[in-house]
Amino acid sequence: MSRVQSPERQGSSRPFGYVGQTDIGPWTLDVGPDPDELAVLNWFERFAFRLVKRMNQGRWKRFWTWCQRVLGAGWIHFSTYNLMRVYGLEHVETASSERPILLVANHRSFFDMYTVSTVLFRQTSWRKQLFFPVRGRFFYQSPLGLFVNLVMGWWSMYPPFFASGEKPLREKRAFDKFSFRLLTELCRNGPGNVIGFHPEGTRYKGADPYSYLPAQPGIGKLIKDASPQVIPVFVAGLSNDLPRQMLGNWTGGPKIRIHFGKQIDFQRYLEKKDNMRTYKEISEVVMQKIADLGEQDRAIYAKVEASPRAS
Repeated sequence: MSRVQSPERQGSSRPFGYVGQTDIGPWTLDVGPDPDELAVLNWFERFAFRLVKRMNQGRWKRFWTWCQRVLGAGWIHFSTYNLMRVYGLEHVETASSERPILLVANHRSFFDMYTVSTVLFRQTSWRKQLFFPVRGRFFYQSPLGLFVNLVMGWWSMYPPFFASGEKPLREKRAFDKFSFRLLTELCRNGPGNVIGFHPEGTRYKGADPYSYLPAQPGIGKLIKDASPQVIPVFVAGLSNDLPRQMLGNWTGGPKIRIHFGKQIDFQRYLEKKDNMRTYKEISEVVMQKIADLGEQDRAIYAKVEASPRAS
């Protein structure tokens, strides 16, 4: 498959600041749910969504991004600096900071994107703001979920999706249509937007770090609709036991490996018909690029014991 860096996307029909209601740095975005979409949520889900939405706008977003960059990335670096190994960061550096970047990564640990974001904050200098779409069933359905979103993600676990996963809440599909529209806009417009996405849709819980679940077609539709800069990422070496993970930094835990790949060229697929077959083709390309990075990791760490089984 071609690894040629994709060309700059032609100008969007929607200029920067096209509405000007929600301020994300110098760029503005106003995408809100229709009343019937919001109505499928219960009162707490509506409260949680409105709160997190506000935290991802304007001065609040800039404040929480500062917290991510200084506090969040600081303690993650402190807990991983002896173990962290990063490859291919130049592929992120050569991407345009004036357009959104979609990071597509394999998913084995709850902490995959936290470590990736730490690398970006500490080892790249351009202005950025992070968004991590998540399942809403935990993070938006309880005070504990909101608390975890705050202390672990600085409110960046947004937007929420309810009608996906192993136990989908199908009655909330209407709201998920809004979340997808919002996610598409974040991927289409917005200087410095960095969106972390797991194409597999859920964690792979097997012992082999080089095995993956099939990519969901949703990532294909997102890329087809938004045409962001897409950078594949392979992550290995993380567990789901936070105390053990932190202690391993000083007791000799598995190396944490993060491989960034070249920006993926999807031009031939963007010109195809807008249908499920095209979405699947795009999603398969995404997973193949992630798997290719996994093979690079295997070549380096072939004699290293595989990561502990995800819990």
